[in-house]
Amino acid sequence: MILLRYIKGDKKNMANIFDYIMWRGDISLLKDKFNEIDNLILSRFSYFPFDELIQENEVVTIKELSDRFLRKDINEMPILWEDDIKLFPTMGFSRRFGEMKATKYVKNMSLEQEKQFSAISVIMPDDTIYISYRGTDNTILGWKEDLNMTFKSHIPSQIDGLKYLEYIANKYPNKLRLGGHSKGGNIAVYASIFANKDTKNRIINIYNNDGPGFNDDIIKTKEYKEIIKKVSTYIPQDSIFGRLLNHKEKYTVVKSVQRGIMQHDLYSWQLLGNEFIYLKEVTNGSKFIDKSIKTWLEQIDLEKREQVIDIIFQIINSTKAETFSDLRNNWFLNARTLLNSYKMIDPENKKMILETLSALFKIVKDNFFEEHRNKRKKLN
Repeated sequence: MILLRYIKGDKKNMANIFDYIMWRGDISLLKDKFNEIDNLILSRFSYFPFDELIQENEVVTIKELSDRFLRKDINEMPILWEDDIKLFPTMGFSRRFGEMKATKYVKNMSLEQEKQFSAISVIMPDDTIYISYRGTDNTILGWKEDLNMTFKSHIPSQIDGLKYLEYIANKYPNKLRLGGHSKGGNIAVYASIFANKDTKNRIINIYNNDGPGFNDDIIKTKEYKEIIKKVSTYIPQDSIFGRLLNHKEKYTVVKSVQRGIMQHDLYSWQLLGNEFIYLKEVTNGSKFIDKSIKTWLEQIDLEKREQVIDIIFQIINSTKAETFSDLRNNWFLNARTLLNSYKMIDPENKKMILETLSALFKIVKDNFFEEHRNKRKKLN
């Protein structure tokens, strides 16, 4: 019944990527061409736990990978999102995705470089390659690198993303599609901006699925302005991550059944047929948060941003936790460690952190009252 409503186009009973695979999973890419929903699914593919499933230079079908996954003990694998457990075999069992071939899985983590990077390439039946860049995982290192974007324009994972693109372009003559979710979408755009001319000419599309933008020094480059015509950016109606920093490309607003920050979960994005359910614009809440964060960043110079972020993560690192799950475990002990570490910070740095946070709270408060004044004016 769900599938029937999906095919008939009943918007009251919208679907997600699982329903799409039920509907189109038996049809090869050669009979039904690549679309934005295929992109979303492959952007999630790079989050799967490939470490013990595929060798770096092995070329293997997604069907075979999903079979290997099912033979593993899931409890011992680093699953980033519960729905990944279902999506992996669902892709493998389908003809559309199962016959695609994956290769060149890489995962580079470096505490010294503050880098969290991972990618995998998918060779498709239409003789194109989709390069899928992983977004932020649940490691503290990954989130630190994300925040580094607010004061750095060329972070290590972006540079690795560019090197990875050029490697694939040199190894294979195929036309290319690049994509990712969250930071992965940002890396896909970055790699395309700074790729060499021959590689750029082979890129068909770049997909940024709720990923952040860039600082002005990248936005203003000729390379950025040339590549954005190939970029498709999708954000949910309450988007926060996808509106961070600056975007000059057009974006498409997608309906999500989640609320607030949880709309970043791409499993909640709604679709009909081989397209998303589109909305005219983001919510007032998304605009409010976007305005508040941008105003806040404008008031804090780059050096202070870096100092504050470094101090906060020094405090977090004092717990010896590597992931946010580690922080939640033994939360009482970790809370004590965090508090003791904060006490050890010199007064000048404490003052800087408090001033930075106070500036954010003031901007949020001012924007809140301004929004309510505007609403009252409209009512009167």
